[in-house]
Amino acid sequence: MNQLTRDLLDSPGPLLLVPDAVLLPEGPADGYAVVVADGSFRAVGPAGELARTHPGLDAVTLPGHLLMPGFVDAHHHLTQSFGSALAFGEPSEIFRRVWVPLEGALDEESAHAAAKLAALEALRGGFTTVTDAGTRADVDVDIVASAARDAGIRCVLGLVCNDVAGDAATAAEDSTAAVLESAEKHLARYDDDPLIHASLAVSIPEAATSTTLHRTARLAEEAGAIVQIHVNEHLAGVERSLVRHGLRPLEHLHSIGALGPQLLAAHATLLTPRELTLLADTGTAVSYNPVASAWKGNAVAPATAMAERGIRFGLGTDGTRGDGFRLADAAEFAQRIAYGLATGDSSCGAGWTWLEHATAGGADAVGLGARTGTVAEGLAADFLLVDITTPELALSRDVPWELVRRGNRDQITAVFVAGELRLWRGLPTGWDGPALVRQAAQLARAAVEKAPITRVHPTSAAARQRSTAQ
Repeated sequence: MNQLTRDLLDSPGPLLLVPDAVLLPEGPADGYAVVVADGSFRAVGPAGELARTHPGLDAVTLPGHLLMPGFVDAHHHLTQSFGSALAFGEPSEIFRRVWVPLEGALDEESAHAAAKLAALEALRGGFTTVTDAGTRADVDVDIVASAARDAGIRCVLGLVCNDVAGDAATAAEDSTAAVLESAEKHLARYDDDPLIHASLAVSIPEAATSTTLHRTARLAEEAGAIVQIHVNEHLAGVERSLVRHGLRPLEHLHSIGALGPQLLAAHATLLTPRELTLLADTGTAVSYNPVASAWKGNAVAPATAMAERGIRFGLGTDGTRGDGFRLADAAEFAQRIAYGLATGDSSCGAGWTWLEHATAGGADAVGLGARTGTVAEGLAADFLLVDITTPELALSRDVPWELVRRGNRDQITAVFVAGELRLWRGLPTGWDGPALVRQAAQLARAAVEKAPITRVHPTSAAARQRSTAQ
């Protein structure tokens, strides 16, 4: 183990950091260093060269550490953290029975605490960016922005733009107008915020009129933002779209001009070859959420095929668990089980594929590819210091593969966002993490008791008793 201390890193001025290696797009670079200043990487290169070109900086050596980009969570629901213990083993379309009722029970205090709790878990798991798909809580979305900002994490913040309620097929004209007006205001609201990046969101295609789906796409495109939509996630949703439009959800979005680089399609687990072609031809991005597939019984998005065809995608947790290394492992593992075993594919993209899409690919998918996701001069200094002297990593002969298969959040010594130390050995800097957890636990109990949640499966203890009694 090394003797790195927090005071060496928690500095307001420029830093010259010299780890054992820096993870670059082409792989680990031994003997490299970075200069961090004003929230960005000012320089990246050989340590000796940076020491000569920055003589005024004292080098901070980081023995036994790898400096790597922070993970990007391409799909999250920050205000759903109070229900994380309710999602195990539940069948599809859990949002109807758990998430909508739960978020409806949140007030400003509980929504803020839930979002900040999710942000803390994300930081602990090495995520420096989270992409929130919009809260259904009856609060100003700025509550979520405030929570992310307070936690110190970068956030792509969605505003829900649904204008169709329930099972209706149409919306009132004034409802559509109001939604689009709110969307325009939201896109301009965080222009000067260093951590919050506005985006639009539609829960599922059937929750918005064709007019709103088309217009939000154009508004996002003009603003350089994204629209997040859960697409082709559940068989029931695909069938409803076929009945209503004669088209599958992704095909319907294409028919109304909503596909394109501005769209982030969440899940996309049920894709035909034609739909893969549509994604590739339009530049539409996907959030591949492998843990959600396992926990909710969804199909597994064909991510290896998407990578081969050049389809843009990132990796998302969908709020399941905030551990970037375990997410990357799940991304490869799900591809192996769903597709690789049947074809004899023993690598399923190799380690670099999943690391790339968990970092740079994810940043690109959520509209931040020019800002973060890579250790490169001029980009935001969103990065991790990973201890590579642990039993899991010390014997590595292939660092990308080992990070995917044997990495975990316990090996993360420090997390930086926008050049500032945000997490040190699992605890946030500048605020009391354990106190937040205690507050959230109390608020969560009250919210869950209040919400009309319907679960299909009993708790593990109740299921065991039932099984024993039979």
